[in-house]
Amino acid sequence: MSDVAPQLPSYAATDLPVSRFDWKWIVIGLCVAFTVYIAVIPLGFLLWQSLRTPQTADVPAVFTFENYLAAYGSAETLRLFTTSLRFACGASIFAFVVGTALAWMNERTNTPFKSVFFALSLIPLVIPSILFTVSWILLASPQIGIINLVLQNWLGLEAAPFDIYSIWGMIWVDGLHYSPMAFLLMTAAFRAMDPSLEESAMMSGASVLQVAWRVTLRLTWPAIVATVLILFVRSIESFEVPALLGLPVGIEVFTSAIYEAVHRYPSQVGLASAYAAALLAITTAGVYSVSKLTSRGSKYATMTGKGFRPRQIDLGAWRWLTASIFIVYFALIVLLPFGVLLWGSFQRFYTVPSMAALQNLTLDPYRFIFSYPNLGSTVWNSVLLSFGSATVVMLVTSVICWIVVKTRIRGRWLLDGMASLPMVFPGLVLGLSIMVFYLNVDIGIYGTIWIMFISYITRFMPYGLRYNTTSMLQIHKELEESAAMSGASWLTTFRRIILPLLKPGLLAGWIYVTIVSIRELSTSILLYSPDTQVISIVIWELWENGQYVELSALGVLFILALFALVMVAQWIGRRYGVKEQRA
Repeated sequence: MSDVAPQLPSYAATDLPVSRFDWKWIVIGLCVAFTVYIAVIPLGFLLWQSLRTPQTADVPAVFTFENYLAAYGSAETLRLFTTSLRFACGASIFAFVVGTALAWMNERTNTPFKSVFFALSLIPLVIPSILFTVSWILLASPQIGIINLVLQNWLGLEAAPFDIYSIWGMIWVDGLHYSPMAFLLMTAAFRAMDPSLEESAMMSGASVLQVAWRVTLRLTWPAIVATVLILFVRSIESFEVPALLGLPVGIEVFTSAIYEAVHRYPSQVGLASAYAAALLAITTAGVYSVSKLTSRGSKYATMTGKGFRPRQIDLGAWRWLTASIFIVYFALIVLLPFGVLLWGSFQRFYTVPSMAALQNLTLDPYRFIFSYPNLGSTVWNSVLLSFGSATVVMLVTSVICWIVVKTRIRGRWLLDGMASLPMVFPGLVLGLSIMVFYLNVDIGIYGTIWIMFISYITRFMPYGLRYNTTSMLQIHKELEESAAMSGASWLTTFRRIILPLLKPGLLAGWIYVTIVSIRELSTSILLYSPDTQVISIVIWELWENGQYVELSALGVLFILALFALVMVAQWIGRRYGVKEQRA
Protein backbone atom coordinates (compact mmCIF):
# COMPACT_ATOMS: atom_id res chain seq x y z
CA MET A 1 0.00 0.00 0.00
CA SER A 2 2.86 2.38 0.79
CA ASP A 3 4.33 1.74 -2.69
CA VAL A 4 1.08 2.43 -4.48
CA ALA A 5 0.01 5.57 -2.59
CA PRO A 6 2.75 7.94 -3.86
CA GLN A 7 1.81 7.14 -7.44
CA LEU A 8 -1.79 8.40 -7.09
CA PRO A 9 -1.09 12.16 -7.43
CA SER A 10 1.00 11.68 -10.57
CA TYR A 11 -1.73 9.49 -12.19
CA ALA A 12 -4.36 12.12 -11.45
CA ALA A 13 -2.20 14.87 -12.82
CA THR A 14 -1.56 13.09 -16.07
CA ASP A 15 -5.22 12.18 -16.44
CA LEU A 16 -6.50 15.72 -15.84
CA PRO A 17 -5.63 17.17 -19.26
CA VAL A 18 -7.14 14.13 -20.98
CA SER A 19 -10.45 14.45 -19.12
CA ARG A 20 -10.80 18.05 -20.26
CA PHE A 21 -10.84 16.97 -23.90
CA ASP A 22 -13.77 14.59 -24.31
CA TRP A 23 -14.88 13.56 -27.82
CA LYS A 24 -18.36 13.05 -26.42
CA TRP A 25 -19.06 16.78 -26.23
CA ILE A 26 -17.52 17.42 -29.64
CA VAL A 27 -19.74 14.80 -31.30
CA ILE A 28 -22.81 15.93 -29.35
CA GLY A 29 -22.21 19.55 -30.27
CA LEU A 30 -21.77 18.75 -33.97
CA CYS A 31 -24.96 16.66 -34.06
CA VAL A 32 -26.98 19.35 -32.30
CA ALA A 33 -25.64 22.06 -34.62
CA PHE A 34 -26.31 19.87 -37.68
CA THR A 35 -29.89 19.16 -36.55
CA VAL A 36 -30.65 22.83 -35.99
CA TYR A 37 -29.07 23.74 -39.33
CA ILE A 38 -31.04 21.33 -41.49
CA ALA A 39 -34.36 21.17 -39.61
CA VAL A 40 -35.04 24.57 -38.05
CA ILE A 41 -33.33 27.23 -40.17
CA PRO A 42 -35.09 26.33 -43.49
CA LEU A 43 -38.46 26.61 -41.71
CA GLY A 44 -37.60 30.11 -40.56
CA PHE A 45 -36.58 31.17 -44.07
CA LEU A 46 -39.80 29.70 -45.50
CA LEU A 47 -41.92 31.83 -43.19
CA TRP A 48 -39.68 34.84 -43.85
CA GLN A 49 -40.03 34.42 -47.62
CA SER A 50 -43.82 34.33 -47.32
CA LEU A 51 -43.60 37.96 -46.16
CA ARG A 52 -41.52 39.15 -49.14
CA THR A 53 -42.48 40.38 -52.61
CA PRO A 54 -41.09 38.66 -55.72
CA GLN A 55 -37.57 39.78 -56.54
CA THR A 56 -36.62 40.57 -60.15
CA ALA A 57 -33.53 42.00 -61.82
CA ASP A 58 -34.94 45.52 -61.52
CA VAL A 59 -37.11 45.41 -58.39
CA PRO A 60 -35.74 44.21 -55.04
CA ALA A 61 -37.89 42.23 -52.62
CA VAL A 62 -39.59 44.13 -49.78
CA PHE A 63 -41.65 43.24 -46.72
CA THR A 64 -45.36 42.71 -47.43
CA PHE A 65 -48.51 40.85 -46.43
CA GLU A 66 -49.65 40.66 -50.05
CA ASN A 67 -48.75 36.98 -50.35
CA TYR A 68 -51.13 36.01 -47.53
CA LEU A 69 -53.81 38.34 -48.86
CA ALA A 70 -53.48 36.79 -52.32
CA ALA A 71 -53.40 33.26 -50.90
CA TYR A 72 -56.25 33.54 -48.37
CA GLY A 73 -58.19 36.64 -49.32
CA SER A 74 -60.27 35.28 -52.20
CA ALA A 75 -63.03 32.78 -52.79
CA GLU A 76 -60.57 30.75 -54.87
CA THR A 77 -58.66 29.94 -51.69
CA LEU A 78 -61.79 28.54 -50.06
CA ARG A 79 -62.26 26.27 -53.07
CA LEU A 80 -58.59 25.21 -52.83
CA PHE A 81 -58.94 24.43 -49.12
CA THR A 82 -62.20 22.52 -49.63
CA THR A 83 -60.80 20.49 -52.51
CA SER A 84 -57.68 19.62 -50.50
CA LEU A 85 -59.76 18.42 -47.55
CA ARG A 86 -62.14 16.45 -49.79
CA PHE A 87 -59.24 14.72 -51.45
CA ALA A 88 -57.30 13.99 -48.24
CA CYS A 89 -60.36 12.85 -46.26
CA GLY A 90 -61.68 10.72 -49.11
CA ALA A 91 -58.34 9.05 -49.84
CA SER A 92 -57.52 8.40 -46.17
CA ILE A 93 -60.97 6.94 -45.37
CA PHE A 94 -60.95 4.78 -48.51
CA ALA A 95 -57.44 3.48 -47.75
CA PHE A 96 -58.43 2.81 -44.13
CA VAL A 97 -61.61 0.88 -44.98
CA VAL A 98 -59.84 -1.30 -47.54
CA GLY A 99 -56.76 -1.88 -45.39
CA THR A 100 -58.72 -2.59 -42.21
CA ALA A 101 -61.07 -5.04 -43.89
CA LEU A 102 -58.13 -6.95 -45.33
CA ALA A 103 -56.27 -6.87 -41.99
CA TRP A 104 -59.31 -8.26 -40.17
CA MET A 105 -59.71 -11.07 -42.71
CA ASN A 106 -55.98 -11.81 -42.47
CA GLU A 107 -55.72 -11.87 -38.66
CA ARG A 108 -59.14 -12.90 -37.42
CA THR A 109 -60.49 -15.39 -39.98
CA ASN A 110 -59.51 -18.70 -41.53
CA THR A 111 -59.17 -17.27 -45.04
CA PRO A 112 -57.16 -19.70 -47.22
CA PHE A 113 -53.61 -18.75 -48.34
CA LYS A 114 -53.67 -15.58 -46.24
CA SER A 115 -49.96 -15.84 -45.41
CA VAL A 116 -49.20 -15.64 -49.13
CA PHE A 117 -51.52 -12.65 -49.53
CA PHE A 118 -49.80 -10.93 -46.60
CA ALA A 119 -46.43 -11.17 -48.35
CA LEU A 120 -47.89 -10.07 -51.71
CA SER A 121 -49.58 -7.04 -50.15
CA LEU A 122 -46.17 -5.55 -49.36
CA ILE A 123 -45.18 -5.34 -53.04
CA PRO A 124 -47.13 -2.09 -53.74
CA LEU A 125 -44.95 -0.31 -51.18
CA VAL A 126 -42.09 -0.72 -53.66
CA ILE A 127 -43.96 0.88 -56.58
CA PRO A 128 -43.31 4.67 -56.69
CA SER A 129 -46.41 6.82 -56.51
CA ILE A 130 -45.78 8.44 -59.89
CA LEU A 131 -45.63 5.04 -61.64
CA PHE A 132 -48.73 3.82 -59.82
CA THR A 133 -50.60 6.95 -60.93
CA VAL A 134 -49.40 6.68 -64.53
CA SER A 135 -50.44 3.03 -64.68
CA TRP A 136 -53.98 3.91 -63.55
CA ILE A 137 -54.16 6.65 -66.17
CA LEU A 138 -53.42 3.99 -68.78
CA LEU A 139 -56.07 1.75 -67.17
CA ALA A 140 -58.93 4.21 -66.52
CA SER A 141 -58.42 7.22 -68.78
CA PRO A 142 -61.64 8.08 -70.68
CA GLN A 143 -59.73 8.05 -73.98
CA ILE A 144 -57.13 5.26 -73.75
CA GLY A 145 -57.99 3.45 -70.52
CA ILE A 146 -58.02 -0.31 -71.03
CA ILE A 147 -60.75 -0.91 -68.44
CA ASN A 148 -63.01 1.72 -70.02
CA LEU A 149 -62.50 0.39 -73.54
CA VAL A 150 -63.15 -3.20 -72.50
CA LEU A 151 -66.36 -2.30 -70.64
CA GLN A 152 -67.56 -0.12 -73.51
CA ASN A 153 -66.99 -3.00 -75.91
CA TRP A 154 -68.64 -5.63 -73.71
CA LEU A 155 -71.61 -3.55 -72.51
CA GLY A 156 -72.11 -1.46 -75.64
CA LEU A 157 -71.66 1.83 -73.79
CA GLU A 158 -71.23 5.07 -75.71
CA ALA A 159 -69.29 6.91 -72.98
CA ALA A 160 -66.50 5.71 -70.73
CA PRO A 161 -67.90 4.49 -67.38
CA PHE A 162 -64.87 5.74 -65.40
CA ASP A 163 -63.03 9.05 -65.48
CA ILE A 164 -59.71 8.94 -63.68
CA TYR A 165 -59.32 12.72 -64.20
CA SER A 166 -61.70 13.66 -61.38
CA ILE A 167 -61.69 14.09 -57.61
CA TRP A 168 -63.03 10.54 -57.27
CA GLY A 169 -60.29 9.24 -59.54
CA MET A 170 -57.72 11.00 -57.37
CA ILE A 171 -59.24 9.47 -54.23
CA TRP A 172 -59.28 6.02 -55.85
CA VAL A 173 -55.62 6.07 -56.93
CA ASP A 174 -54.19 7.66 -53.78
CA GLY A 175 -56.33 5.58 -51.42
CA LEU A 176 -55.54 2.36 -53.24
CA HIS A 177 -51.82 3.11 -53.22
CA TYR A 178 -51.72 3.75 -49.46
CA SER A 179 -54.11 0.95 -48.46
CA PRO A 180 -51.15 -1.43 -47.80
CA MET A 181 -49.97 1.06 -45.14
CA ALA A 182 -53.38 0.85 -43.44
CA PHE A 183 -53.25 -2.93 -43.81
CA LEU A 184 -49.89 -3.16 -42.01
CA LEU A 185 -50.88 -0.74 -39.22
CA MET A 186 -54.19 -2.44 -38.50
CA THR A 187 -52.66 -5.91 -38.80
CA ALA A 188 -50.30 -5.00 -35.95
CA ALA A 189 -53.26 -3.75 -33.86
CA PHE A 190 -55.36 -6.90 -34.45
CA ARG A 191 -52.36 -9.16 -33.78
CA ALA A 192 -51.65 -7.52 -30.40
CA MET A 193 -55.27 -7.73 -29.16
CA ASP A 194 -56.43 -10.45 -26.77
CA PRO A 195 -59.27 -12.30 -28.59
CA SER A 196 -60.96 -13.51 -25.38
CA LEU A 197 -63.51 -10.68 -25.51
CA GLU A 198 -64.42 -11.60 -29.07
CA GLU A 199 -64.85 -15.23 -28.06
CA SER A 200 -67.10 -14.23 -25.15
CA ALA A 201 -69.27 -12.19 -27.51
CA MET A 202 -69.62 -15.10 -29.93
CA MET A 203 -70.52 -17.48 -27.09
CA SER A 204 -73.26 -14.98 -26.15
CA GLY A 205 -74.80 -15.38 -29.60
CA ALA A 206 -73.34 -12.39 -31.45
CA SER A 207 -72.77 -12.75 -35.18
CA VAL A 208 -69.40 -12.29 -36.89
CA LEU A 209 -70.27 -8.79 -38.07
CA GLN A 210 -71.61 -7.79 -34.63
CA VAL A 211 -68.40 -8.98 -32.98
CA ALA A 212 -66.28 -7.07 -35.50
CA TRP A 213 -68.31 -3.85 -35.15
CA ARG A 214 -69.06 -3.79 -31.42
CA VAL A 215 -65.95 -5.47 -29.95
CA THR A 216 -62.97 -5.65 -32.30
CA LEU A 217 -63.14 -2.16 -33.78
CA ARG A 218 -63.92 -0.54 -30.42
CA LEU A 219 -60.92 -2.18 -28.75
CA THR A 220 -58.66 -0.98 -31.55
CA TRP A 221 -60.08 2.57 -31.53
CA PRO A 222 -56.73 4.31 -30.79
CA ALA A 223 -55.09 2.40 -33.64
CA ILE A 224 -58.01 3.28 -35.93
CA VAL A 225 -57.82 7.01 -35.25
CA ALA A 226 -54.01 7.03 -35.46
CA THR A 227 -54.11 5.15 -38.77
CA VAL A 228 -56.68 7.52 -40.28
CA LEU A 229 -54.66 10.55 -39.15
CA ILE A 230 -51.45 9.13 -40.60
CA LEU A 231 -53.19 8.41 -43.89
CA PHE A 232 -54.72 11.91 -43.87
CA VAL A 233 -51.29 13.53 -43.45
CA ARG A 234 -49.89 11.39 -46.25
CA SER A 235 -52.78 12.32 -48.55
CA ILE A 236 -52.75 16.06 -47.82
CA GLU A 237 -49.06 16.19 -48.76
CA SER A 238 -49.44 14.01 -51.86
CA PHE A 239 -48.07 15.63 -55.00
CA GLU A 240 -47.98 13.05 -57.80
CA VAL A 241 -51.68 12.18 -57.82
CA PRO A 242 -53.00 15.81 -57.79
CA ALA A 243 -50.39 16.89 -60.35
CA LEU A 244 -51.05 14.08 -62.85
CA LEU A 245 -54.81 13.69 -62.37
CA GLY A 246 -56.00 17.05 -61.07
CA LEU A 247 -54.04 19.75 -62.89
CA PRO A 248 -55.01 18.61 -66.44
CA VAL A 249 -58.71 19.24 -65.60
CA GLY A 250 -58.25 22.25 -63.31
CA ILE A 251 -58.55 20.47 -59.94
CA GLU A 252 -56.05 22.09 -57.58
CA VAL A 253 -54.98 21.21 -54.06
CA PHE A 254 -52.36 22.91 -51.89
CA THR A 255 -49.42 20.88 -53.25
CA SER A 256 -50.28 21.53 -56.90
CA ALA A 257 -50.91 25.23 -56.13
CA ILE A 258 -47.42 25.47 -54.61
CA TYR A 259 -45.90 23.81 -57.66
CA GLU A 260 -47.78 26.12 -60.04
CA ALA A 261 -46.78 29.25 -58.09
CA VAL A 262 -43.08 28.35 -58.18
CA HIS A 263 -43.14 27.65 -61.93
CA ARG A 264 -44.81 30.93 -62.91
CA TYR A 265 -42.85 33.76 -64.46
CA PRO A 266 -41.74 35.59 -62.50
CA SER A 267 -41.63 32.85 -59.89
CA GLN A 268 -44.10 33.50 -57.05
CA VAL A 269 -41.97 31.98 -54.29
CA GLY A 270 -43.57 34.18 -51.63
CA LEU A 271 -47.07 33.09 -52.66
CA ALA A 272 -45.96 29.46 -52.67
CA SER A 273 -44.52 29.95 -49.16
CA ALA A 274 -47.85 31.38 -47.98
CA TYR A 275 -49.66 28.31 -49.32
CA ALA A 276 -47.00 26.13 -47.69
CA ALA A 277 -47.66 27.75 -44.30
CA ALA A 278 -51.27 26.52 -44.34
CA LEU A 279 -50.26 23.06 -45.48
CA LEU A 280 -47.59 22.97 -42.77
CA ALA A 281 -50.18 23.93 -40.13
CA ILE A 282 -52.52 21.13 -41.25
CA THR A 283 -49.83 18.44 -41.18
CA THR A 284 -48.51 19.71 -37.82
CA ALA A 285 -51.97 19.39 -36.29
CA GLY A 286 -52.29 15.86 -37.70
CA VAL A 287 -48.90 14.66 -36.43
CA TYR A 288 -49.51 16.27 -33.02
CA SER A 289 -52.89 14.53 -32.75
CA VAL A 290 -51.30 11.17 -33.55
CA SER A 291 -48.62 11.62 -30.87
CA LYS A 292 -51.15 12.67 -28.21
CA LEU A 293 -53.47 9.79 -29.06
CA THR A 294 -50.61 7.29 -28.89
CA SER A 295 -49.62 8.50 -25.42
CA ARG A 296 -53.19 8.09 -24.08
CA GLY A 297 -54.03 4.70 -25.54
CA SER A 298 -53.26 2.60 -22.44
CA LYS A 299 -56.92 2.33 -21.35
CA TYR A 300 -57.59 0.26 -24.47
CA ALA A 301 -54.82 -2.24 -23.65
CA THR A 302 -55.93 -5.88 -23.66
CA MET A 303 -52.50 -7.58 -23.70
CA THR A 304 -51.42 -8.25 -20.11
CA GLY A 305 -48.99 -10.53 -18.34
CA LYS A 306 -51.34 -13.45 -18.93
CA GLY A 307 -50.63 -15.40 -22.06
CA PHE A 308 -53.23 -15.77 -24.76
CA ARG A 309 -53.56 -17.72 -27.96
CA PRO A 310 -55.37 -15.97 -30.80
CA ARG A 311 -58.22 -18.00 -32.26
CA GLN A 312 -59.61 -17.49 -35.70
CA ILE A 313 -63.22 -17.07 -36.70
CA ASP A 314 -64.47 -19.91 -38.87
CA LEU A 315 -66.16 -18.34 -41.89
CA GLY A 316 -67.30 -21.65 -43.33
CA ALA A 317 -67.96 -21.44 -47.06
CA TRP A 318 -67.58 -17.64 -46.89
CA ARG A 319 -63.82 -18.07 -46.52
CA TRP A 320 -63.56 -18.57 -50.28
CA LEU A 321 -65.24 -15.22 -50.80
CA THR A 322 -62.65 -13.49 -48.59
CA ALA A 323 -59.90 -15.29 -50.51
CA SER A 324 -61.43 -13.95 -53.74
CA ILE A 325 -61.37 -10.44 -52.27
CA PHE A 326 -57.64 -10.80 -51.64
CA ILE A 327 -57.11 -11.93 -55.23
CA VAL A 328 -59.08 -8.98 -56.65
CA TYR A 329 -57.18 -6.57 -54.38
CA PHE A 330 -53.81 -7.96 -55.46
CA ALA A 331 -54.86 -7.61 -59.09
CA LEU A 332 -55.84 -3.96 -58.55
CA ILE A 333 -52.67 -2.89 -56.78
CA VAL A 334 -50.03 -5.07 -58.48
CA LEU A 335 -51.08 -7.13 -61.50
CA LEU A 336 -53.01 -4.48 -63.45
CA PRO A 337 -50.63 -1.53 -62.77
CA PHE A 338 -47.47 -3.51 -63.48
CA GLY A 339 -49.11 -5.39 -66.37
CA VAL A 340 -50.14 -2.22 -68.21
CA LEU A 341 -46.63 -0.80 -67.81
CA LEU A 342 -45.13 -4.05 -69.06
CA TRP A 343 -47.45 -4.06 -72.08
CA GLY A 344 -46.67 -0.45 -72.94
CA SER A 345 -42.93 -1.06 -72.65
CA PHE A 346 -43.00 -3.41 -75.67
CA GLN A 347 -44.96 -1.11 -78.02
CA ARG A 348 -43.71 1.30 -80.68
CA PHE A 349 -46.43 3.71 -79.57
CA TYR A 350 -48.98 3.11 -76.87
CA THR A 351 -52.02 1.10 -77.97
CA VAL A 352 -54.53 -0.91 -75.99
CA PRO A 353 -53.96 -4.69 -75.85
CA SER A 354 -55.37 -6.52 -78.87
CA MET A 355 -54.38 -9.22 -81.36
CA ALA A 356 -53.48 -6.53 -83.89
CA ALA A 357 -51.26 -4.77 -81.34
CA LEU A 358 -49.22 -7.95 -80.90
CA GLN A 359 -47.78 -7.25 -84.35
CA ASN A 360 -46.18 -4.09 -83.00
CA LEU A 361 -44.13 -5.70 -80.23
CA THR A 362 -40.64 -4.24 -80.09
CA LEU A 363 -37.70 -3.61 -77.79
CA ASP A 364 -37.26 -0.05 -79.02
CA PRO A 365 -38.45 1.56 -75.74
CA TYR A 366 -35.78 -0.35 -73.83
CA ARG A 367 -33.16 0.60 -76.40
CA PHE A 368 -34.20 4.22 -75.98
CA ILE A 369 -33.85 4.01 -72.20
CA PHE A 370 -30.42 2.37 -72.33
CA SER A 371 -29.25 5.00 -74.81
CA TYR A 372 -30.89 7.86 -72.87
CA PRO A 373 -28.53 10.84 -72.46
CA ASN A 374 -26.84 10.86 -69.06
CA LEU A 375 -28.63 7.66 -67.98
CA GLY A 376 -25.51 6.47 -66.16
CA SER A 377 -25.17 9.72 -64.23
CA THR A 378 -28.90 9.71 -63.43
CA VAL A 379 -28.73 6.20 -61.95
CA TRP A 380 -25.53 7.11 -60.13
CA ASN A 381 -27.17 10.21 -58.66
CA SER A 382 -30.11 8.15 -57.40
CA VAL A 383 -27.87 5.50 -55.85
CA LEU A 384 -25.49 8.05 -54.33
CA LEU A 385 -28.29 10.13 -52.83
CA SER A 386 -30.22 7.16 -51.42
CA PHE A 387 -27.22 5.25 -50.01
CA GLY A 388 -25.48 8.39 -48.76
CA SER A 389 -28.52 9.97 -47.12
CA ALA A 390 -29.47 6.67 -45.46
CA THR A 391 -25.96 6.30 -44.03
CA VAL A 392 -25.78 9.87 -42.68
CA VAL A 393 -29.32 9.72 -41.30
CA MET A 394 -28.74 6.52 -39.35
CA LEU A 395 -25.36 7.62 -37.94
CA VAL A 396 -26.51 11.10 -36.88
CA THR A 397 -29.77 9.86 -35.38
CA SER A 398 -27.87 7.15 -33.43
CA VAL A 399 -26.04 9.94 -31.56
CA ILE A 400 -29.26 11.94 -31.12
CA CYS A 401 -31.02 8.86 -29.73
CA TRP A 402 -28.16 8.26 -27.31
CA ILE A 403 -28.44 11.83 -26.05
CA VAL A 404 -32.23 11.59 -25.64
CA VAL A 405 -32.39 8.09 -24.15
CA LYS A 406 -29.12 7.62 -22.24
CA THR A 407 -28.30 11.06 -20.82
CA ARG A 408 -29.88 13.54 -18.45
CA ILE A 409 -28.81 16.63 -20.36
CA ARG A 410 -31.29 19.42 -19.84
CA GLY A 411 -33.33 20.21 -22.91
CA ARG A 412 -32.67 16.85 -24.61
CA TRP A 413 -36.41 16.65 -25.38
CA LEU A 414 -35.95 19.80 -27.45
CA LEU A 415 -33.31 18.04 -29.55
CA ASP A 416 -35.70 15.15 -30.11
CA GLY A 417 -38.41 17.61 -31.19
CA MET A 418 -36.09 19.43 -33.59
CA ALA A 419 -34.93 16.16 -35.19
CA SER A 420 -38.58 15.10 -35.57
CA LEU A 421 -39.66 18.46 -37.01
CA PRO A 422 -39.22 17.47 -40.70
CA MET A 423 -41.93 14.85 -40.20
CA VAL A 424 -44.56 17.60 -40.39
CA PHE A 425 -43.02 19.01 -43.59
CA PRO A 426 -44.79 17.78 -46.72
CA GLY A 427 -42.16 16.84 -49.30
CA LEU A 428 -42.97 19.76 -51.59
CA VAL A 429 -42.93 22.23 -48.68
CA LEU A 430 -39.57 20.91 -47.50
CA GLY A 431 -38.12 21.28 -50.99
CA LEU A 432 -39.49 24.83 -51.15
CA SER A 433 -38.03 25.81 -47.76
CA ILE A 434 -34.59 24.47 -48.68
CA MET A 435 -34.76 26.22 -52.06
CA VAL A 436 -35.65 29.53 -50.37
CA PHE A 437 -32.86 29.13 -47.82
CA TYR A 438 -30.06 28.49 -50.31
CA LEU A 439 -31.32 31.16 -52.69
CA ASN A 440 -30.82 33.70 -49.89
CA VAL A 441 -27.75 32.11 -48.29
CA ASP A 442 -25.50 31.47 -51.26
CA ILE A 443 -22.78 29.02 -50.23
CA GLY A 444 -22.38 27.51 -53.69
CA ILE A 445 -24.55 24.40 -53.42
CA TYR A 446 -27.75 25.60 -55.12
CA GLY A 447 -28.17 23.66 -58.37
CA THR A 448 -25.72 20.96 -57.26
CA ILE A 449 -26.30 17.47 -55.95
CA TRP A 450 -25.43 18.66 -52.45
CA ILE A 451 -28.68 20.57 -52.01
CA MET A 452 -30.64 17.42 -52.87
CA PHE A 453 -28.43 15.42 -50.51
CA ILE A 454 -29.26 17.83 -47.66
CA SER A 455 -32.96 17.72 -48.52
CA TYR A 456 -33.02 13.91 -48.42
CA ILE A 457 -31.23 13.85 -45.05
CA THR A 458 -33.65 16.41 -43.66
CA ARG A 459 -36.77 14.67 -44.98
CA PHE A 460 -35.93 11.19 -43.70
CA MET A 461 -34.20 12.01 -40.40
CA PRO A 462 -37.39 11.42 -38.34
CA TYR A 463 -37.66 7.89 -39.73
CA GLY A 464 -34.09 7.05 -38.77
CA LEU A 465 -34.77 8.52 -35.34
CA ARG A 466 -37.70 6.16 -34.75
CA TYR A 467 -35.75 3.06 -35.81
CA ASN A 468 -32.74 3.94 -33.62
CA THR A 469 -34.84 4.93 -30.61
CA THR A 470 -36.47 1.50 -30.48
CA SER A 471 -33.10 -0.26 -30.49
CA MET A 472 -31.44 2.22 -28.10
CA LEU A 473 -34.07 1.56 -25.43
CA GLN A 474 -33.03 -2.11 -25.38
CA ILE A 475 -29.37 -1.37 -24.53
CA HIS A 476 -28.74 -1.29 -20.78
CA LYS A 477 -26.66 1.49 -19.27
CA GLU A 478 -24.42 -1.00 -17.43
CA LEU A 479 -22.65 -1.91 -20.69
CA GLU A 480 -21.38 1.66 -21.05
CA GLU A 481 -20.47 1.77 -17.35
CA SER A 482 -18.45 -1.43 -17.66
CA ALA A 483 -16.57 -0.04 -20.66
CA ALA A 484 -15.84 3.20 -18.81
CA MET A 485 -14.49 1.32 -15.79
CA SER A 486 -12.22 -0.58 -18.17
CA GLY A 487 -10.71 2.70 -19.35
CA ALA A 488 -12.54 3.07 -22.67
CA SER A 489 -13.29 6.57 -23.89
CA TRP A 490 -16.80 7.60 -24.89
CA LEU A 491 -15.88 7.46 -28.56
CA THR A 492 -14.50 3.94 -28.21
CA THR A 493 -17.55 2.81 -26.23
CA PHE A 494 -19.94 4.25 -28.78
CA ARG A 495 -18.05 2.81 -31.76
CA ARG A 496 -17.33 -0.66 -30.36
CA ILE A 497 -20.34 -1.29 -28.12
CA ILE A 498 -23.31 0.98 -28.87
CA LEU A 499 -23.18 0.87 -32.69
CA PRO A 500 -22.75 -2.95 -32.91
CA LEU A 501 -25.69 -3.44 -30.54
CA LEU A 502 -27.73 -1.00 -32.61
CA LYS A 503 -27.09 -3.01 -35.76
CA PRO A 504 -30.64 -4.44 -36.15
CA GLY A 505 -32.24 -1.00 -35.90
CA LEU A 506 -29.50 0.64 -37.95
CA LEU A 507 -29.86 -1.93 -40.71
CA ALA A 508 -33.67 -1.83 -40.79
CA GLY A 509 -33.70 1.96 -40.83
CA TRP A 510 -30.99 2.13 -43.48
CA ILE A 511 -32.93 -0.21 -45.75
CA TYR A 512 -36.17 1.77 -45.33
CA VAL A 513 -34.57 5.19 -45.90
CA THR A 514 -32.72 3.85 -48.96
CA ILE A 515 -35.92 2.55 -50.58
CA VAL A 516 -38.09 5.61 -49.93
CA SER A 517 -35.36 8.09 -50.92
CA ILE A 518 -34.51 6.38 -54.22
CA ARG A 519 -38.11 6.91 -55.39
CA GLU A 520 -38.52 10.43 -53.92
CA LEU A 521 -40.08 13.01 -56.27
CA SER A 522 -41.94 15.75 -54.36
CA THR A 523 -38.81 17.16 -52.70
CA SER A 524 -36.59 16.71 -55.76
CA ILE A 525 -38.97 18.41 -58.21
CA LEU A 526 -38.05 21.90 -56.96
CA LEU A 527 -34.32 21.31 -56.39
CA TYR A 528 -32.94 19.36 -59.33
CA SER A 529 -30.89 20.75 -62.20
CA PRO A 530 -30.00 19.21 -65.59
CA ASP A 531 -26.83 17.76 -64.03
CA THR A 532 -28.50 16.39 -60.89
CA GLN A 533 -31.46 14.47 -62.28
CA VAL A 534 -32.61 11.31 -60.52
CA ILE A 535 -34.75 8.47 -61.87
CA SER A 536 -38.04 9.86 -60.53
CA ILE A 537 -37.37 13.18 -62.30
CA VAL A 538 -36.69 11.40 -65.61
CA ILE A 539 -40.02 9.55 -65.24
CA TRP A 540 -41.76 12.89 -64.62
CA GLU A 541 -40.16 14.48 -67.71
CA LEU A 542 -41.00 11.50 -69.93
CA TRP A 543 -44.64 11.84 -68.86
CA GLU A 544 -44.70 15.56 -69.57
CA ASN A 545 -43.17 14.89 -73.01
CA GLY A 546 -45.84 12.30 -73.84
CA GLN A 547 -43.27 9.47 -74.17
CA TYR A 548 -45.52 6.82 -72.64
CA VAL A 549 -43.85 3.69 -73.98
CA GLU A 550 -40.39 4.91 -72.96
CA LEU A 551 -41.78 5.81 -69.53
CA SER A 552 -43.28 2.32 -69.25
CA ALA A 553 -39.93 0.71 -70.06
CA LEU A 554 -38.11 2.81 -67.47
CA GLY A 555 -40.88 2.13 -64.95
CA VAL A 556 -40.64 -1.63 -65.42
CA LEU A 557 -36.87 -1.55 -64.97
CA PHE A 558 -37.18 0.73 -61.93
CA ILE A 559 -39.79 -1.45 -60.20
CA LEU A 560 -37.78 -4.62 -60.84
CA ALA A 561 -34.63 -2.96 -59.49
CA LEU A 562 -36.44 -1.78 -56.35
CA PHE A 563 -37.97 -5.22 -55.85
CA ALA A 564 -34.53 -6.82 -56.14
CA LEU A 565 -33.17 -4.28 -53.64
CA VAL A 566 -35.91 -5.19 -51.17
CA MET A 567 -35.18 -8.90 -51.57
CA VAL A 568 -31.47 -8.38 -50.98
CA ALA A 569 -32.23 -6.13 -48.01
CA GLN A 570 -34.50 -8.76 -46.46
CA TRP A 571 -31.81 -11.40 -46.92
CA ILE A 572 -29.23 -9.15 -45.25
CA GLY A 573 -31.67 -8.44 -42.44
CA ARG A 574 -32.25 -12.16 -41.79
CA ARG A 575 -28.55 -12.90 -42.10
CA TYR A 576 -27.24 -10.21 -39.77
CA GLY A 577 -29.99 -8.27 -38.04
CA VAL A 578 -31.74 -11.20 -36.36
CA LYS A 579 -28.48 -12.79 -35.25
CA GLU A 580 -27.39 -9.59 -33.63
CA GLN A 581 -30.75 -9.23 -31.95
CA ARG A 582 -30.52 -12.69 -30.43
CA ALA A 583 -27.03 -12.04 -29.15
